[in-house]
Amino acid sequence: MSRSPRSYRKKPAPSRATGNGRPRPTGGNEFALPPGSAPVLPAVTSFSELDMPEELLTELAQQGVTTPFPIQAAALPNALTGRDVLGRGRTGSGKTLAFGLALLARTAGQRAEPRHPLALVLVPTRELAQQVTEALTPYARRLRLRPATVVGGVSINRQADALRGGAEVVIATPGRLYDLIERGDCRLDHVRTTVLDEADQMADMGFLPQVTRLLRQVPADGQRLLFSATLDHNIGLLVRQFLHDPAVHSLDPSAGAVTTMEHHVLHIADTDKRSVVTRVAARDGRVILFLDTKRGVDRLTKHLLANGVRAAALHGGKSQPQRTRTLDHFKSGHVTALVATNVAARGIHVDDLDLVVNVDPPADHKDYLHRGGRTARAGGSGSVITLVGPDQRRAMVRLMADAGITPRTAQVHSTDPELTRITGAQDPSGVPVTISAPVPPPQPHRGGRAARRPARRRRPGR
Repeated sequence: MSRSPRSYRKKPAPSRATGNGRPRPTGGNEFALPPGSAPVLPAVTSFSELDMPEELLTELAQQGVTTPFPIQAAALPNALTGRDVLGRGRTGSGKTLAFGLALLARTAGQRAEPRHPLALVLVPTRELAQQVTEALTPYARRLRLRPATVVGGVSINRQADALRGGAEVVIATPGRLYDLIERGDCRLDHVRTTVLDEADQMADMGFLPQVTRLLRQVPADGQRLLFSATLDHNIGLLVRQFLHDPAVHSLDPSAGAVTTMEHHVLHIADTDKRSVVTRVAARDGRVILFLDTKRGVDRLTKHLLANGVRAAALHGGKSQPQRTRTLDHFKSGHVTALVATNVAARGIHVDDLDLVVNVDPPADHKDYLHRGGRTARAGGSGSVITLVGPDQRRAMVRLMADAGITPRTAQVHSTDPELTRITGAQDPSGVPVTISAPVPPPQPHRGGRAARRPARRRRPGR
């Protein structure tokens, strides 16, 4: 299993949005958007205006996707012509179909040779890779294209088998894809369309050296589509090195600009924090509770389960099958309180999720915006609640200023009616519950005599 490169905490970038959501002029750590020499095609108002295969239009109608979101309406006309695209838009703004439909349309009718994919989507996390795969698979099937997901934490041999069998589209995290290339199970010299999704998070996680090595293996005359929530100088290096005369689209720059999202900072006493969190988690409806550490996530989950809240933990210490099963339980409603570290801050889409709670305030404004981006997605509404102790208030004021947000602030305690009004908090049942543990898939036997030999029974006393 590959290890993620070490990431280093950086000083938060200056804000790019005012309190009313309007972007400020480019400055701070964001690079100036490059002017394109070729004219940018105008946005469309309907998918039927686009030059796409009829099969894609049929599948869009069957999926109930009738009107393109702004980022799709702006980016697709240019991406479908084969032009490079640089797009800025927050998670939940519809970026997956903005690049996915173009990638599939331009790959339609082709057949990949073993180990030689034709299109590549690079993402920073396993969860986002799975989400992109789920979003694009119905459309790929319509075009008889074979997608393959390549991520760490699961069997690399199965992923190698999928590539050897021929996969036109590969959705991958950089570390695992690099491992497969090193093994000789994948080559990128036939890739014609490459997508970098959530490029800013890949930079924050230290993936840029691997991403750069991978992009150098892709034919230089291929198409590049880069999407990011922010455009700092690290992203500028990728743009200048690998994108050629991109069509630039800067839409919906941050979660702080979403008018259907409410932001609340609740001042609480440290001694009352666990009671507040327990009552909020016991609300009717689903909620994501963000904490800083894996240990904190596990301890809170255990406490909530003991008090009758259907909770589950999600963090980097869980295996991929466990993480997938937990998310499935949360999406189905079997679990109502998802307790998570920042591993859930991107790449998680849950329909009609209306509440996100920062049990531990985030480290910087980018973390805040991406945690909050789990709610109020795709035109929906929701609230982001941040619980702040007495010694955290000054730091929270600075963080909100950096995020360009003016939150509603209140002093509350666990039995305060105002807490119930804002979050739907209520008393838990107090009856302990058990959530069935995810069962990992059986591991394939490895070759060799030792693998086939039955385990030796230990004698008593040894």
